[in-house]
Amino acid sequence: MTLIMKTIKYIIFALLAVFIFAACSDDVTGSSSITIKKVYLEDAESSVPDREVSFARLGQLIRIEGAGFTGVEKIFINGYDTYFNNALMTDNNIWVALNANTPVSTAADSIRNTIILVKPSGSVTYSFTVRASSPSVKNISNTLPQPGETVVVEGANLQETNKITLPGGKVVTEGITSDEKGEWYRFTMPEGVDTCGAITSEGANGTAVSPAYFNDNNCYIINYDGKGTLGAWSATNHDSDLVEDPLNSGRGKVAMLIPQSRIDAGGVKAGTSNIPGWWTAGNDAADDDWTRMKKYISGDTPLSDLALQFDVYCPDDWDGTGQMEITLQNNLSNYGWASSCTKPSDEYTNQACVWIPWMNRETGENAGAFKTTGWQTVTIPLTWFGNYSGSNDTHTFQNLIDDRNAGSYRNFGFLFCNSDIDFDGDASTTNDIFTSSDCSLKIYVDNFRIVKNVTTMVSDYPDK
Repeated sequence: MTLIMKTIKYIIFALLAVFIFAACSDDVTGSSSITIKKVYLEDAESSVPDREVSFARLGQLIRIEGAGFTGVEKIFINGYDTYFNNALMTDNNIWVALNANTPVSTAADSIRNTIILVKPSGSVTYSFTVRASSPSVKNISNTLPQPGETVVVEGANLQETNKITLPGGKVVTEGITSDEKGEWYRFTMPEGVDTCGAITSEGANGTAVSPAYFNDNNCYIINYDGKGTLGAWSATNHDSDLVEDPLNSGRGKVAMLIPQSRIDAGGVKAGTSNIPGWWTAGNDAADDDWTRMKKYISGDTPLSDLALQFDVYCPDDWDGTGQMEITLQNNLSNYGWASSCTKPSDEYTNQACVWIPWMNRETGENAGAFKTTGWQTVTIPLTWFGNYSGSNDTHTFQNLIDDRNAGSYRNFGFLFCNSDIDFDGDASTTNDIFTSSDCSLKIYVDNFRIVKNVTTMVSDYPDK
């Protein structure tokens, strides 16, 4: 429904209410004292369009019920001089929308969560909680954290987060830091959390629930420590190329995107399209039939609800050169950003994508150097991969499984590509071309897995 239609519905609803309540008005001089009894949320789309509430959010329409409203000249909400329409007012009711500019967490304590009605004969202050838009979570920095590691949860309207409930019911109330703008909160991973699921947080603007991929390693691909099988042939890296976790965090063996032997030999030269990669065993390993994952993810799950996750540790600046090519099966015929294997095709089963953390994949601009202070989780939607990357993709998890199993080689793999990048593929425009340079960065990766990636919005008033 358009905004105009919604507004018309609100006006009709309010005018009807004015007619109904007008008979209750007994103050025509504006001299009586003001009383606020209750506040109602007006939502024409809800099954309860006129609901008594103890809080409301910016942008919502409320009805203030009381007495002595005739003659009200000003309404201050959290100290903000809020516009109201005199035509939508009786002596007992005022309809007013909470302006988006109303301060919430930045309001002074003395006026925060208050409604003040003012008229010449006096004023009244009423305690009422005002919240920003519903809080939401879009990313978790570290979804397989070890105890003692920092976890940063990113999103919107997460101000004053004061309680975190982890999967399994573990509650964290101490040591939580949250951003004044509500863009993140962080906490230290406690001991004893061995259940996967969502993080639920509570703060000034209500409850937020993350995607249910925290601590989730059920649909593993490979972790180099017994889950998944590493493949090996002439043009691959081998077990001997694995290294111990450089941070000694408890992750065991990990892979280097550029193996140490290659770094010792001078690194990856500019213009190199690919080097030997890391591959699972493929057809020879039962783990590489992802049908096993349907124990946790149903086959009819849209790929738009799923993601590939892995952990990365990059201690030095990665900027301006180098790409990580990832493929769900071993059928690459070309490499790097915008290669045909990363695009939809009616002729081929393309299941590849490229991750370039220092480049904005929407604009082609340099996003700045990528660097982590510890292990960090990367979440790549499965709709970034080849045939599944169309704007109106309808593929399911079963389609992906069938595509892998129908291929000649169902090895999952990734490799480092150091070719030049032409973002839009038009050589006549040079402002989006990145010329590669020699690279010897130490970039560590681990724990490849498939996870559910659905953001949950918590309803303020779930109707039965």
